[in-house]
Amino acid sequence: MATSLKPKASREPARNAPAHESAEVRFRMRISKGETVAIGPGKVALLEAVRDHGSISAAARSLAMSYRRAWLLIDELNRSLESPATVSEQGGQSGGGCVLTPVGERIVKLYREIEARAQAACAAEIASLTRLLKA
Repeated sequence: MATSLKPKASREPARNAPAHESAEVRFRMRISKGETVAIGPGKVALLEAVRDHGSISAAARSLAMSYRRAWLLIDELNRSLESPATVSEQGGQSGGGCVLTPVGERIVKLYREIEARAQAACAAEIASLTRLLKA
């Protein structure tokens, strides 16, 4: 049984998947504070993309997301935290950029560790569920 915790490019469920495709299992933990999703899979994926690309605009492009949407998610995340997850640098010769703070790095690390532990803890149940799928 193959399982994956990587974010999908599309949020739409696969329809009529070929029989040779293995099932994909994704944990989608969200931590809400009031009406705001403070930490969730989209924000963690965005933090990882910012870390990989060094800017919000490049991160947004890599996730097929608008710059505005990415900026709003980062802003909402940073406003939800005691200390910000990212620090943006203003433009200039190098064009500015965005980097993760130690808090941002910790969020990504903890979130991914929780996903891995949840999948490991539920491996037997996941196997049982996926065996119920059509071959």
